[in-house]
Amino acid sequence: MPYVNIQMTQGASREQKVQLVKAVTDALVHILGKNPEHTHIVIQEIHPGNWGFSGRLTDELATNKTENGRSQ
Repeated sequence: MPYVNIQMTQGASREQKVQLVKAVTDALVHILGKNPEHTHIVIQEIHPGNWGFSGRLTDELATNKTENGRSQ
């Protein structure tokens, strides 16, 4: 029984999550031959203030991009 945990920052729409769950399930079926009825996908959305990389928090990086005239 595959269990997939996807952790990502907040912001994806419900439709995007639906597509993501379907795509991951389809990949497990086609690549590994897993039964889709036994496949579990969990999406954990994390506030950008609780996610960091390159020594900085994601919300800080997004703010700097916006301030510099670039989109997020």
